[in-house]
Amino acid sequence: MPPQPQERKNFLEFLRSPYGVLRVLQIVLGAGLWVTIAANKYEGSIHFVLFVAVLFWLLTLALFFLTLLDKQDLVPIVGGERWLLSNLVHDLAATALYLPAIGIMIYKTEKNEYCNLEHYKHYCLYKVYLVASVFACLTAAAYLVSAIYGSCRKCRGQQTLV
Repeated sequence: MPPQPQERKNFLEFLRSPYGVLRVLQIVLGAGLWVTIAANKYEGSIHFVLFVAVLFWLLTLALFFLTLLDKQDLVPIVGGERWLLSNLVHDLAATALYLPAIGIMIYKTEKNEYCNLEHYKHYCLYKVYLVASVFACLTAAAYLVSAIYGSCRKCRGQQTLV
C-alpha cells in the first residue's frame, strides 16, 4: 500500500527541517569517518575513534528513521513528549565523545606526517588519518549545531523536532 498524502507530507517536512538536514549530514559524515578508518590498517587509540563513529552513526540512524516514520511514541521512557530532550542529550553526548576522537586523529596525523615525503616508499597512513580528522571535525560540528538548535527549541518550550 503506498503512503498516504499526509504521511508523505510528514516525510518531506522532516527532511526539509533543520533537524532532518542535520541528521542526514551526521549520517553521511559519520559513515565517511568510520569507512575511511575501517578500510585501512589501524591500531591503538584509533579503536576508540572507530567505536565513537560507529556507535553514534548507528544511534543517529535509529533516531533519524524513528523520527522520519513518526514512530518516536513507540520508544519507552525517552519517546513521546521527551523526544526533543532525548535528541538533545544524544547530540551533546556525541559532541562530547567526538572531541577526544578529534584529538586522537590529529595526534595520529601529526605523528605520521614524516611519511608524506615524495620519495617515501613504505605504506603511509598520513592521508588516511588526515581525511579521518576532517570527517571527525565536520561530524562533531554537525552534532554541535544540532545540539545548539535543539537547546534553542527546548528553551522556547517546543516539544517536537519539526
